[in-house]
Amino acid sequence: MVPRFLKYVGYWTTSNRKVEETPSSPGQWELAKALTEELKGLGAADVELTDHCYVIARLPGTEGKEKVPTVGFMAHIDTAEDVSGKDVKARYVENYDGKKIELAGGLVLDPKADPDLAAHKGKGLIHTDGNSLLGADDKAGIAEIMAALEYLLKNPEIGHGPLEIIFTPDEETGKGLPEFPLDRIKSAACYTLDGGPLGELETECFNAYKADISFKGRAIHVGTARGILANAVSMAAAYAAMLPRSESPESTDGYYGYYCPMEIQGTLESAKLEVFLRDFDREGMRRRISGLEAFAKAVEAQFPSGKVTVEPRLQYLNMREKIEARPELMETLKRAFENAGVEPRLKPIRGGTDGSRLTELGIPTPNIFTGGRNYHSRLEWVSIPEMAAACRVLIELIKLHGEA
Repeated sequence: MVPRFLKYVGYWTTSNRKVEETPSSPGQWELAKALTEELKGLGAADVELTDHCYVIARLPGTEGKEKVPTVGFMAHIDTAEDVSGKDVKARYVENYDGKKIELAGGLVLDPKADPDLAAHKGKGLIHTDGNSLLGADDKAGIAEIMAALEYLLKNPEIGHGPLEIIFTPDEETGKGLPEFPLDRIKSAACYTLDGGPLGELETECFNAYKADISFKGRAIHVGTARGILANAVSMAAAYAAMLPRSESPESTDGYYGYYCPMEIQGTLESAKLEVFLRDFDREGMRRRISGLEAFAKAVEAQFPSGKVTVEPRLQYLNMREKIEARPELMETLKRAFENAGVEPRLKPIRGGTDGSRLTELGIPTPNIFTGGRNYHSRLEWVSIPEMAAACRVLIELIKLHGEA
């Protein structure tokens, strides 16, 4: 598992949410091709790399379990663009001494500020050198799935039903499985390995929208601008300032949603603002979208010759209802955690996974921990014992689904 992970993070797979094509970056193809060949080498069946960079592979059920419903396991290939994912130099610490870890750029992993890190004294972990993110989100999930698959293939006495492995591109863009080959998927249920610390089990997530807000101003020489100029840059800035600070990512947690301005750009004549909207409740999301329209009118009132257009677009929906409709999945999950010696900790995802979208498409897909911390940052690290625990949970899930 560890050598695989260290190999995978070496691939530059940063996705680009500004690119509409799937995949949005060429590096994702490189890892997808490598995973395809690795799956073939392990002995997986029906290994396929689609025209849009989805890797799909299957493992037939063992004797007597060929007709058990297929179960899938999913992780994503790309890494977030918030921090550089190029030239990742992972540091493997076999036996952490419990002291501060100095990183590049004056960054520090400090056990006094991070209780989880302090608890890993004497244990193995992998962290960045501070010049990039690590990529445990979600290459830890890929490594765990691949390690569990190899374990099953090397131990044929372990009975299991048909398995499906799915590795996806562009999860971090929030597009929600564009070009996903749903017609080729056989899984009756699926699990993403895309969570955080030990024991995390997530069956609900945000409803997610992205809003593209356009500002049309009126340009003229600034020396003769009185009563004429409508500065689109000022319009966009005024709009961004109206987004409630008490409803921002840095001001909320738990079940509280937020507005998050992601990018702003423009000139005197035109400007654009991208805003992410997140809420666990659909009514709450409707309120947020209405809020964006109200802010638009307020800005237009300040800039009479300007125009503001709001275009919200769905990214993914809360998976809670559809997973609750399959209570047997939760029972199986809890038994798998128990069998693996892991205490499950149910929590909402303050974000989403490809499983959120797959659930919406009709295949319920809860999310399981991978052992990572500080995702999307230069302080990212992953626990090796917790990665191994995720593998154990995965194997126990496979056994239990084989009993169906």
